[in-house]
Amino acid sequence: MEGKIIVISAPSGCGKSTIINRLFDGGDLDMRFSVSATNRQPREGERNGEHYHFLSTEEFRDAIADGRFIEWEEVYPGRYYGTLRSEIDNAVEKGENVILDIDVNGGINVKKLYGDRATTIFVQPPSVGELRRRLESRGTDSPEVIDQRVARAEYEISKAPQFDHAVVNDDLEQAVGQTHDIIANALA
Repeated sequence: MEGKIIVISAPSGCGKSTIINRLFDGGDLDMRFSVSATNRQPREGERNGEHYHFLSTEEFRDAIADGRFIEWEEVYPGRYYGTLRSEIDNAVEKGENVILDIDVNGGINVKKLYGDRATTIFVQPPSVGELRRRLESRGTDSPEVIDQRVARAEYEISKAPQFDHAVVNDDLEQAVGQTHDIIANALA
């Protein structure tokens, strides 16, 4: 039996990674993380194929040109991250369920490529004002960076209708529970 693809996307600061980590901590969902590719150097203790697929910049650009990514992004000038099509296809063919923690445009692209084989979940804040408050309370970004993130979030929130499901992260326990139920249903 073919495995399933679960995509979770969200604007920065909406709790997507926290929700995903809580789902894995629960241990009852049969899924594994997709291993992303990057052109950055491995950090101490990281292993190729386990933490990331480490590619040279030339290899990464060749893979882009050859259409081997289902999604990719130049996160910082010269620093690439993406999901190799082979990573997803090989897992699904082996019957493994994979979860992707990717940006909103990447999530939309995965849905276009895989159709009903992919279940997409959009995690959103209760409001843009609450998102701004959360980003400010972190104390890690300048007001200009927060303005950029909020503007990006407004754009990304406008894409939510293109996802199969939306989860409002107003209460973390409730958001984790809702996301768990959506995934459990998709894997059933």
